[in-house]
Amino acid sequence: MIKQLSWKVGGQQGEGIESTGEIFSMALNRQGYYLYGYRHFSSRIKGGHTNNKVRISTEPVNAISDNLDVLVAFDQETIDLNHHELKQNGVIIADEKFKPVKPEDCNGSLIVIPFTKIANDLGTSLMKNMVAVGASSALLGIDEESYRGVVEEIFSRKGEAVVEKNIEAIRQGIQSFHDQAGETVGEQLYLEKADGQNRLFMIGNDAIALGCVAAGVRFMAAYPITPASEIMEYLIKKLPELGGTVIQTEDEISACTMSIGSNYAGVRSLTASAGPGLSLMMESIGLSGMTETPLVVVDTQRGGPSTGLPTKQEQSDLMAVIYGTHGEIPKVVMAPSTVEEAFYDTVEAFNIAEEYQCPVIIVTDLALSLGKQTVEPLDYNQVEVRRGKFDPDQTLPPLEKNEYFKRYKVTEDGVSERVIPGMKNGIFHVTGVEHNEEGKTSESPVNRQQQMDKRMRKLATINDHFDRPVWKDRRHEDADLLIVGINSTKGTIQEAIPRLEEEGLKVNHAHVRLVHPFPGEELQAEMEKAKKVVVVENNATGQLTQLIKMNVNANHIESVLKYDGNPFIPTEIYSECKELLVHGHV
Repeated sequence: MIKQLSWKVGGQQGEGIESTGEIFSMALNRQGYYLYGYRHFSSRIKGGHTNNKVRISTEPVNAISDNLDVLVAFDQETIDLNHHELKQNGVIIADEKFKPVKPEDCNGSLIVIPFTKIANDLGTSLMKNMVAVGASSALLGIDEESYRGVVEEIFSRKGEAVVEKNIEAIRQGIQSFHDQAGETVGEQLYLEKADGQNRLFMIGNDAIALGCVAAGVRFMAAYPITPASEIMEYLIKKLPELGGTVIQTEDEISACTMSIGSNYAGVRSLTASAGPGLSLMMESIGLSGMTETPLVVVDTQRGGPSTGLPTKQEQSDLMAVIYGTHGEIPKVVMAPSTVEEAFYDTVEAFNIAEEYQCPVIIVTDLALSLGKQTVEPLDYNQVEVRRGKFDPDQTLPPLEKNEYFKRYKVTEDGVSERVIPGMKNGIFHVTGVEHNEEGKTSESPVNRQQQMDKRMRKLATINDHFDRPVWKDRRHEDADLLIVGINSTKGTIQEAIPRLEEEGLKVNHAHVRLVHPFPGEELQAEMEKAKKVVVVENNATGQLTQLIKMNVNANHIESVLKYDGNPFIPTEIYSECKELLVHGHV
């Protein structure tokens, strides 16, 4: 028996590939296995190659695997595109319908199963994915009863007969595999039993949406866009149960301004999008900064520019989220690197937005947003709602005749007392142009400088109040190499480090979690403990590297870049870092 393996299912989009991976993974998760999944899918509704790769282990895993043990193929293209990942003893399980051919340079063995025929015999070809799940289960030593709870949950609304048909499809898939494979495979890929513990299995977008609920969000305005839409879809189901609502707007400009308006009225609100939508929001984000209205924006990075690679991995919005708005405003940019961090950081984003009365951008990437991972039960005792200088129930002192409330009063920390419409004695003027303490338009040079200085003072203390601006794995006080990353590369880097240390290298890891204001001093301290620094990122121009150079006094930095639409795998980071060190380019 083995402790872990990697499984992938592939075929044409719209053919049930996602549901195959979902049912397979959910059943394994409920048995207590640790999972890490990544979906490769096309930028269309139907057609085009898609696959779902899942790593399964009896121990925690935090990255997709370098290679593949099992490939389930619904068409020849899946074999042709993915067979190079197979290990020497890997197995391809393919549908008999397309007459699969094993490439000459393919490792492992080919087992042909009549997925479609079995499904048709049971009444519908739609059940071929369940037959494939069964065949996979036979290979891993998992029986059909392990799937009953998942199948009942998904199909019970269609009646008991449908549930039993799907269980029968799994059962026949298992039997057909044994009939076809014979002694070819045996028990070489049987998984060890998992611990049976209950754990969450979720994507980063679900964690962000759940964080919104925990933070007290009651309104979201958004326009659907990959890879952000799941946040809106989750909240569409949940917010009405809590007295809230979600509005699908006509575009991202409306989504952002509507969210600003809701926050202005005192309701915790957000919007979420990806790079193209973020670009449209930039003027409105500036409005949030100028009017000192809290705003949370989620940017789920994807391949650009323009429409770019809508369904592929990239980390190329870093400069945009910091410098995209015209003029200068206080802004906070957070970058969670795990599903757990996505939940807790989302709660904190709303606290910071209200405490500092400024826009907060949560920047993720596609691999984190849509990659499904095992997550330990969340600790809701850590959830704290802080609203800063805002109390909607307070009694304000009377105003003198013709006097307005000093909503933008110049303060030492840059944060003024916040009121909402309807509060007695809280009337003030609000506008996107420069204004005085009462909000009235002012172009006075003295006032302009006072208000700009007031707003920008907010940034001075954010680093001190943010939990771990830089996540650190300091294994050595004097390291040969420091690897720096951001967002979803964290687990991949962590897996590459032991391989480098097996080569005799001392390697530390620092992961940037607060992008702006940049934690330069904290990262500088880590960089001073390493002879060489390598920054790993998914873009073509080394944006994180440039940010580090702008904020840290260091000249021994090299970039490891990947921008082909795919996330890093551990062996790539290991190989690139080793190459740079051996040839002395760092």
